[in-house]
Amino acid sequence: MHYGYFNGTIAPTDQLSVGITDLSLLRGYGLFDYFLTYNGRPFQWDWYWERFQNSASRMHLPLPLGKEETYSILLDLIERSGGVDVAFRFVMTGGYSADSITIERPNLLILTESVHPVPPIQYEKGIKVILDEYVREMAEVKSTDYKRVILMAQAIKSAGASDLLYQKGGEISELSRSNFFLIKGDRLITPNRNILHGITRRTILQLAQSDFQIEERPVLLSELYDAEEAFTTSSTKKVLSIVQIGELIIGDGNPGPKSKFLLDRFDDLTKSW
Repeated sequence: MHYGYFNGTIAPTDQLSVGITDLSLLRGYGLFDYFLTYNGRPFQWDWYWERFQNSASRMHLPLPLGKEETYSILLDLIERSGGVDVAFRFVMTGGYSADSITIERPNLLILTESVHPVPPIQYEKGIKVILDEYVREMAEVKSTDYKRVILMAQAIKSAGASDLLYQKGGEISELSRSNFFLIKGDRLITPNRNILHGITRRTILQLAQSDFQIEERPVLLSELYDAEEAFTTSSTKKVLSIVQIGELIIGDGNPGPKSKFLLDRFDDLTKSW
């Protein structure tokens, strides 16, 4: 059984509910964050809280809880879940509004969920993505607006792909729910604008410092042609090789050794978290 928190109440998640006049339903106004626990402890909690604060500030949603109080709630929810590793989903909405537009008091949900790891076959063979000419609005905010990837779900499936790679005017930004990296020699290259600054992305950049020349900068579509490897990062994907983008094969079409090296580094970190 999974437990959650809603505006001061802790209960099984199937007993929590948000009213139908919430601004998230009426206006699509809300944000979220998502992270995992390892060894019963939230991963990179300081960084996730920092990002959640930033998203809330940019969305003009005052946080009802402080960092330490929230962390205590997380530990309580982990214990109620039997101490097993879980995924946490924070959802903060615009709340209930008399005129259906003015923010009065946000609603805060903290939910525990089962962890759904990437199928091992995807690490063995890598994934294909397709290009989409699109940039997310307020990309630095983890809002609940994911309609683009939902609208494109059939196109992704028809192409035998796993996800979208967003680009605009020939400049790559990110995947629909994760960040993007290229490897060329000892250079680790990742876009630095029109992106959500992922926590796994940040972790990989830190782990790679001693072995790669880090380049955070605008990345062009033309750079794909001479890339040795490409991969994406997120909480659930960790470091997942991209072996095909549209009709273009990356490298030799197989997950590369440098991506695998970074995945091993990440796994070593989480094992001892």
